[in-house]
Amino acid sequence: MKTSFKLNGKTVQVETPPDATLLWTLRDDLELTGTKYGCGAALCGACTVHMDGMAIRSCITPISMVANRSITTIEGLSDDNSHPLQKAWIEEQVPQCGYCQSGQIMQAAALLQTNSQPTREQILAQMNGVICRCGTYTRIVKAIDRAAQNV
Repeated sequence: MKTSFKLNGKTVQVETPPDATLLWTLRDDLELTGTKYGCGAALCGACTVHMDGMAIRSCITPISMVANRSITTIEGLSDDNSHPLQKAWIEEQVPQCGYCQSGQIMQAAALLQTNSQPTREQILAQMNGVICRCGTYTRIVKAIDRAAQNV
């Protein structure tokens, strides 16, 4: 099955089996490995990307759903780590193991696109469901708040 969509600002076309998911298409076919596999059931958030600006879980998104849509991965957020969230992540020393961080950042980016000055409660509500097994939640919230000051 051939599918065309915009990926990080460029039109791409992939040929995949009909049951392929966006996650494995990104990782295996398009060699964009920043998006991680965590649970395969949309429960952990490690695979979060944006579709038309909204955060989605790519592990359960069939490739057929992205036809003619716009997908942004962590690689497309910025090409030089200059996005305010990426800078704040570094300044707040958020990552410990780092595995969930692309999902965390993409989930936070979706929040800041719709609400540039979120309250702590709004940050917590948006980030609920993106699991950090290392427990760096306090630093994640601080980084999102810092980034919001620079958006």
